[in-house]
Amino acid sequence: MELTIAQKLDALLKLQSLDSQLDELIKIRGGLPEEVRDLEDDIAGFETRIGKFQAEIKTLEEEIERNRVAKKDAEKLITKYKDQQMNVRNNREFDAISKEIELQSLEIELVEKRANEAQFRVRGKEEEIKTTTAALNERKEDLKAKKQELDQITSESQEEEKELIKQRDEQATTIEARLLNSYKKIRGNALNGLAVVMVKRGACGGCFNVVPPQRQADIKDKKKIIVCEHCGRIFADVEGVPEPAPTGRGR
Repeated sequence: MELTIAQKLDALLKLQSLDSQLDELIKIRGGLPEEVRDLEDDIAGFETRIGKFQAEIKTLEEEIERNRVAKKDAEKLITKYKDQQMNVRNNREFDAISKEIELQSLEIELVEKRANEAQFRVRGKEEEIKTTTAALNERKEDLKAKKQELDQITSESQEEEKELIKQRDEQATTIEARLLNSYKKIRGNALNGLAVVMVKRGACGGCFNVVPPQRQADIKDKKKIIVCEHCGRIFADVEGVPEPAPTGRGR
């Protein structure tokens, strides 16, 4: 059976009341949920950064090891060439071997320089890991404290919130889809979450702009759904007796 306008407005007003109660419960938590999310994001970022530093250190250590092996190979060649120099037959062979020893000595200098540079970078990365780990541990402590605070607040209102959500969902099923969608849209755009309001003291209960007497009378009659001309909120009713509309007579 089709509901009357008055019944539709009453259903919307009850839904608004339940949503407002839920809003109040959420408001009690303040900015804690957002603070917890921000801290979790910070922690994830720090952990990613530490993982990146560790991967870079591994790459540098592999480079250091390659340079160590290259130095050892060069030292072996120098030893081999020096042994060969003892058995040369002429100056040309001696000079050629001397040139190879010189090249291997230069190679040792080069790989030592590369190894030292890599070790310096490793120390830098290790220092960055140390600094980042300290910040990470600090964030973890903050997160632990914030979660405990949030859990305490949430546990105190958990049963009430579950019951309100249940009632709210049941109430939403009594409202036709088109009207419910409009309600959700208005509520989503309203800073205070109010989509359905009363006219109080001649003004909109949402934006507080004056509602003309004739419009108040129409709202009171509940013959059609009327919205605020200024903010678009749905008027459920008028508190008290609406102001009389002007008669149009002259003074």
